[in-house]
Amino acid sequence: MSTSSFLPIKCFLFDLDGTLLDTAPDLLAALNAVLLHEGRAPYTLEQARHTVSHGSIGMLELAFGSHQTEAEMAARREVFLAYYQANISRYSRLFDAIPDVLATLEAANIPWGIVTNKPEYLTFPLLQALNLHSRPRSIIGGDTLAVAKPHPEPLMLAASQCGVAPEQCLYVGDAERDIVAGRDAGMKTLIAEWGYLNPNNEHHHWPADGMISNPADMLLWLN
Repeated sequence: MSTSSFLPIKCFLFDLDGTLLDTAPDLLAALNAVLLHEGRAPYTLEQARHTVSHGSIGMLELAFGSHQTEAEMAARREVFLAYYQANISRYSRLFDAIPDVLATLEAANIPWGIVTNKPEYLTFPLLQALNLHSRPRSIIGGDTLAVAKPHPEPLMLAASQCGVAPEQCLYVGDAERDIVAGRDAGMKTLIAEWGYLNPNNEHHHWPADGMISNPADMLLWLN
């Protein structure tokens, strides 16, 4: 879809895991801590990377199946989240080219924000550890509101905090719920193909305005 018919983009909003930050190594370490706790073999990054955007439940279902009892899932999540919280920024980093994108936006006085389904108690310590917490105009976690993505309300709140109308915001994410939430909020949406996508290319069918494989290409949408 051409960008020529769009209103000018005046705000960039990002998903966190798999879009702004490569958190997969630390989340894999948390999954493997659970597997080790139960005497099972660890997973590789290649095996688990595509499930990272689905959070702890998605990763645990990958390793233990979808028919766990509630008690089993709760016990495993407790181990997973305790390990992750204690080791939240050991390997996580901004994806390549993202630092330049953020610097360009800030130099042009274009606000940017983060809208994630990661709960606040994990989001803020992670951003603080990476010295990112003071830079976004808005940070919305998965429990900031009573609803989370794919509901559009978290994105609409972020736009409001950035002082920009939703239709002049661009939301970039690597999960279908990101694209659905952005669309329903009236925003333009881009799929981050460097993120944690399933190798079957199902993202080609998501209702996005575009797909990009290089983070720097999102700046083209400023025009």
